[in-house]
Amino acid sequence: MNAFHITLLVLGSTTLYLAAAWLDSRKNWKLVDWFNGKTSNPFIADEAQKAQAAINTKDKEIKELKERIQVLEKIVTEPAYELNKKINAL
Repeated sequence: MNAFHITLLVLGSTTLYLAAAWLDSRKNWKLVDWFNGKTSNPFIADEAQKAQAAINTKDKEIKELKERIQVLEKIVTEPAYELNKKINAL
């Protein structure tokens, strides 16, 4: 191998690494980790996405529970409810 081939090899390796780093930043594929042996599959969903999905599910459930509480508060604060409670207390 002469100097030209070594230069091409170094430039090709650098280009491949930079392309993988760019894809990591854009698509979150974890290719650099895959090249280094830190992950088994670069295309699976990472833990951050799973955690965000869990947070979204909890936020939706909290919103639904708040709506149910508002309905219950409306029922309890009705005058008819208080009158019924007083009648039952007699």
